[in-house]
Amino acid sequence: MKLMNITIEKHNILAQIAANNVEKTIFNSINTKGKANIVLATGNSQILFLKELRKKLIPWEKVVIFHLDEYIGLKEDHHSSFRKYLIDNIIKHINPKQFHPIKADAENLEEEIKNYTSLLNENPIDLACIGIGENGHLAFNDPGVANFNDIKSIKVVELDNECRMQQFNEGWFDSIDAVPRTALTLTISAIMAANHISCFAPDERKALAVKNSLEGKIKPSCPASILRNHSSVKLYLDPPSASMLSN
Repeated sequence: MKLMNITIEKHNILAQIAANNVEKTIFNSINTKGKANIVLATGNSQILFLKELRKKLIPWEKVVIFHLDEYIGLKEDHHSSFRKYLIDNIIKHINPKQFHPIKADAENLEEEIKNYTSLLNENPIDLACIGIGENGHLAFNDPGVANFNDIKSIKVVELDNECRMQQFNEGWFDSIDAVPRTALTLTISAIMAANHISCFAPDERKALAVKNSLEGKIKPSCPASILRNHSSVKLYLDPPSASMLSN
């Protein structure tokens, strides 16, 4: 088990600290190899972080951006699409070198998986900016489908009830029945393959998942617990999300 760097601060300050550190990591990658390949997460908990990140004087024309997951069947212009979320919250503000969205509305999902896998293989991830779900998931790797030894980089998954309820409670859908039941997601293996991980996880509703991730056993029933096995993780918590930690 590796030593994890943990910051606990008020949400607005936390977002600034996380954005500052992400900026440094991106610059280091650019200085080393001329570009940076990063993954960005979505959801209500990431909005303030992305707002701070897009203010940074990063040479975005040297940054390739991937994203973590997308609902199967949702068009890019759907108000709950994660592609639309990223475009609205950061992509349209920064003009990156490339943005590779997951096209989970593609007619041929097997072909989309094949193409996205090739993109990931051609562009090893320098930094994965992620969050932790209320059920402890990373991306859409819920406890029932998380595989710490996945041979795939991206796959189709079924979303569990707790995950779907989180999406409804965050206001992305008008009813729980409207929340899609399947998605395309980067796997645990793909996330853990990143050179560095920045995990931004504020909010009291994440407190139990944070506690289980840091103090429970490292096992797929709490997918985020695997972060303790990564050599370079920065975890950002606010007092509410850290409130159940024993230390």
